[in-house]
Amino acid sequence: MPKDYQPPFTITPAIIRLIADISEHLGRLSVLEEANNLRLRRINRIRTIQGSLAIEGNTLSEEQITAILDGKQVIAPPHEVQEVRNAIKAYEQFESWQAISENHLLNAHHLLMMGLIDDAGRYRNGNVGVMNGEKVVHMAPPANRVKKLMGELLNWLSSTDQHPLIASSVFHYEFEFIHPFADGNGRMGRLWQTLILSQWNPLFAQLPVESMVHEHQSEYYQAINQSTQQTDSAPFIDFMLNMILETVSASSIHSVTPQDSPQVAPQVKKLLEVMKGSMTRDELQLALALKDRKYFREHYLKPALEAGLIEMTIPDKPNSPRQCYRLINSR
Repeated sequence: MPKDYQPPFTITPAIIRLIADISEHLGRLSVLEEANNLRLRRINRIRTIQGSLAIEGNTLSEEQITAILDGKQVIAPPHEVQEVRNAIKAYEQFESWQAISENHLLNAHHLLMMGLIDDAGRYRNGNVGVMNGEKVVHMAPPANRVKKLMGELLNWLSSTDQHPLIASSVFHYEFEFIHPFADGNGRMGRLWQTLILSQWNPLFAQLPVESMVHEHQSEYYQAINQSTQQTDSAPFIDFMLNMILETVSASSIHSVTPQDSPQVAPQVKKLLEVMKGSMTRDELQLALALKDRKYFREHYLKPALEAGLIEMTIPDKPNSPRQCYRLINSR
């Protein structure tokens, strides 16, 4: 195994600027001690799980994942419920893993994929291609090279003097390029980048970067493909650092919860102003003169629920046609 193994990547001026901006925002978060807010940590963990699994096609909402976390029954496809339960178990052990350990990486894959594939926790023994529709966009290295390539990558990670923001992004891209497992490579790559970052700065264990990646899913795959075409992971590094910057920037803005401060987003304020007793989603949109359901959910309903300002009347069935919403103190 060559000691001088070096993944191909270029550090551009844009990447250097992104690192500086991220570091500045992390400094603000450390001062505000967001990581000590247990309620916010729980919300962000749920968003992380939902975002990463949604990229892989899981359709469960944050509300349904919350219900599973609370031990409640959820009506959903069994394999999607299993994916969520696995992810919850994986994140419960998150802080006990070392990013440079192959055994820990295999253990993490076993937790994420148990009950979903036969060879959970083991490298693939067959060749795989990454598909886009019916088109093969990437043929991963042969199965008989996977262990050697992963060994080289983990050795590089343990010895590199690159900034963790760069090293974690390089590892993430190279991991996806190698595609070491029969399934679960995407969620593992994102999990391991977060692990690498959290061992540099513990705040990353609570920041929902995966949720931001989900919002830019097509760009995520585009950055991977562009890096592969250029034989240089700079495009992917640039993309991931932008996602991290957006996440820490948003967390800096919202690190003080509405219960502690009157600074609530204007859309949430408007929602609270029109709420009278229990109201359906349609009634709320009508009161706000909003037609776009997705916009209403993302900018009004979801932030108010996450801030603990409103609640569902049927929390164990978030998609119920009889679902209504009310102010927390209106019961």
